[in-house]
Amino acid sequence: MIKFSNVSLIYPNSTTTVLENLNLEIAEGEMVLVIGPTGSGKSSLLRLINGLVPHHTGGILAGDVSVDGSSTQLVKPGGMAHLIGIVGQNPANGFVADTVEEELAFGMETLNLPNDVMRKRVEEVLDLLSLAPLRDRSIATLSGGEQQRVAIGSALVAHPKVLVLDEPTSALDPIAAEEVLSILHRLVHDLSLTVVIAEHKLERVIQFADRIVHINGAGVAQVGTPEDILLHSPIAPPIVHLARALGLKEIGVSVREMRRMTADIRGKEYIEKDAAPRQNGETIIKVSDLSVTYDGKPALKSLSATIASNEIVAIMGRNGAGKSSLLKSLAGISHLATGFVDVSGFNPQNLKGKERRSTIGFIPQEPSDLLYGQSVQIECDQADKDNQMPNGTTAQILQQLVPGVLPTTHPRDLSEGQRLGLALSIVLSSNPGVLILDEPTRGLDYQAKKELTRILIEFAQATRKCVVLATHDVELVAELATRVMFLADGDIVADGTTLDVLLSSPAFAPQVSKVMSPQPWLKVSDVVAAIQAHK
Repeated sequence: MIKFSNVSLIYPNSTTTVLENLNLEIAEGEMVLVIGPTGSGKSSLLRLINGLVPHHTGGILAGDVSVDGSSTQLVKPGGMAHLIGIVGQNPANGFVADTVEEELAFGMETLNLPNDVMRKRVEEVLDLLSLAPLRDRSIATLSGGEQQRVAIGSALVAHPKVLVLDEPTSALDPIAAEEVLSILHRLVHDLSLTVVIAEHKLERVIQFADRIVHINGAGVAQVGTPEDILLHSPIAPPIVHLARALGLKEIGVSVREMRRMTADIRGKEYIEKDAAPRQNGETIIKVSDLSVTYDGKPALKSLSATIASNEIVAIMGRNGAGKSSLLKSLAGISHLATGFVDVSGFNPQNLKGKERRSTIGFIPQEPSDLLYGQSVQIECDQADKDNQMPNGTTAQILQQLVPGVLPTTHPRDLSEGQRLGLALSIVLSSNPGVLILDEPTRGLDYQAKKELTRILIEFAQATRKCVVLATHDVELVAELATRVMFLADGDIVADGTTLDVLLSSPAFAPQVSKVMSPQPWLKVSDVVAAIQAHK
């Protein structure tokens, strides 16, 4: 179905090739996963499939890419719209209609499909992706995860033979991600749909993949089965790291396989150390009777909470539960909020200029909103100047988070993960008292997430500092958070330590805890520590 023949790709002004002499054949009805570090070229490989690279993005391409017998060099991307559905990293950039139903119909209208066919397919996709309750909603009012499901639906509704998805689960909660991937898996098996996915959250996708393409960032790509590639890959989900830590001869790519391999380990009795009672510091954030309503639909309902210094609080819940509305209210940028919000003694809506930057650091779901310079260097220099920091401070933080970003690159030309790293570096350089992050791991690889975890833990340990983040990344929460608030329909339905809240929720539990249940372990280091203490 898809054939790469001696494909090499390099962008102007780049010092390394994205791909070098790649030969790859993807059969009909195969699901292929593309993995690699942030900025390594995963998105470029996906765009080669329908010709967006190099027709729209530029770049020097050698070799040939063909889909269903048609070369992408001879057919423009528009000529393949009936054959290939593509969902980009940022779904909002691809929307053209106002409402969900209109957006689903738009692609079919451009293909001149009959009205009765369009109507039937819209209904099918609304049911398939649980979008029926949102059919009349304005796309602008949807959460990031809901928008992602609409984008996937818009690609599926044209019945393409090939579906290309760039981080399709990055903004989805674990349940919605499982549903979407299960649907794609069923379409692969039932309809022989060919699916190519680039994804950083391997723990979600790996069990569905037939093969993996691993791009190392220096032009080299390895192709093989998940077991073969992950056996030695530095990029691997938590269960693979667990298998390595336990010295297992084989690795499992699903929780079920790993439970079979570790039955004797988790069956033993271990001495569990009582966790030291947590000493809460002084209250930094206080919320009372906070309500937010959009078009008559409540997003938050009289919510009250306090957050103390040195806490890292993860806000979790389904898509549309009110997480972003809560964060925007804490940051003082929601004009629809009613109730009382106090951050470090200030009403956040009254903060301006340097006082705002030194009190609250806020990174929205779309980090590009914070970027306006013409190059990475200009953004970093401006942040140093605004925050009265020594030259190079912001650039140094950026290199820690996402190494290898060229200073001359325009922010719009960065990958989604690199752009997030730049926005985070700009906010961190102001050294705010409270750091508020909305989906901070979209587009970040495991190494970048590890560095982000280290930076946030160090940040929260300083005097009168705290971190609040909304995320669907349960693995990040297990490593990072000291406390979890779980939202549902605008209410807090659970609020407690990370261990208590995550273990009580099968859907939101990390991979390691699912494998080692009923042992109360969230991450690989917990398992290793318990086993060593048992010896």
